[in-house]
Amino acid sequence: MADEGDPPITSDSERPAARYSESEPAEAETSVAFEADRPRARRGGSSVEAPVESESRSAEPVASEGSVLVTGICGRLGHLVARRLHRETRVVGVDRRAFPDRPKDITHHAIDVRRKKTRDVFRSEKVRAVVHLGVMHDPRASDHERHRWNVAAFQKLLEYLEDFDVRKLVVLSSANVYGPQPDNPQFLTEDAPLLGAQGFGGMRDLVELDMLAQSFFWKHPETETVVLRPCHILGRVKNAPSNYLRLERPITILGFDPMVQVIHERDVVEAISLALKPGVRGIFNLRGPGEMPLSKILRRLGRRPRAVPAFAAKAALEQLWKLRLTSFPAPEIDFIRYLCMVDGSRAEEVLGFRAEHDMDRTLASVDSDR
Repeated sequence: MADEGDPPITSDSERPAARYSESEPAEAETSVAFEADRPRARRGGSSVEAPVESESRSAEPVASEGSVLVTGICGRLGHLVARRLHRETRVVGVDRRAFPDRPKDITHHAIDVRRKKTRDVFRSEKVRAVVHLGVMHDPRASDHERHRWNVAAFQKLLEYLEDFDVRKLVVLSSANVYGPQPDNPQFLTEDAPLLGAQGFGGMRDLVELDMLAQSFFWKHPETETVVLRPCHILGRVKNAPSNYLRLERPITILGFDPMVQVIHERDVVEAISLALKPGVRGIFNLRGPGEMPLSKILRRLGRRPRAVPAFAAKAALEQLWKLRLTSFPAPEIDFIRYLCMVDGSRAEEVLGFRAEHDMDRTLASVDSDR
């Protein structure tokens, strides 16, 4: 599984799956104890050391005046974030899609974030914080199109933050950036290398976006930059993990039963709200209510999985992809057989974040719109 998400191995006629836009990957083949004594395992040296809160910087509060700008506000998570924040602060959205059920006190600019009109939004709305959710996750889009939307657009957004002295940036990344690997430690910390694009080029943009946010963190300490990396997001989001778990007969890989972490969409929204508090900066993994084998998750949801050998699944997917009968590219098989779980202790200690939705409520949320 991956994020707004992780598609299933199935035909599109069964249920199409969008790729990781509001976060995720699949997990691996072994299971161990997880709770009180879970180890803080690390992997290799990160290509960019994970930022931590700056103790040398004074705890300068973010100004209460001005607005919070949300990119991708018309998506499911964008809706939830806007409704969570608009009673506490002025919310402005930038999204070229329509926002028909917009609360009256939320301003929506139906423009492409790459256009010059976005600069006028920063100027006129007195933006003090940005929450970046506007990421394209269409696996059938060309590499050029995805790069222009995800990377070039984000670079332009960072220019606006610098030009208008915006003091807070919250970027929703994904635990997928670490990548599912057969040699992953049980739990990945924020300084683990970002290997998500090694086996699947479609992850390249998300990894690059994450790296750009880290670079901005170091170059512009005057802006409190927060990067959130949630595990698989579940709920009414139309992402791959949720779509996969909605299938009555999902495919699994024969001989693999990965441990999986999931998190409720509303818990992710709460983490975003916490990240907007003055003084918060750095990278945070977001762990949900716990870990569970994929087979047990499917049983709890009453699904009837079909186990297929990896080589057969890969060959079938390659053919189905060419015929446009699946939304699940063959390289994504690793997301439903290898481990990619995160250590969320830093978010607990620094953000004060802890998932409020238990495992049963989180899993049940994928069927909440049926």
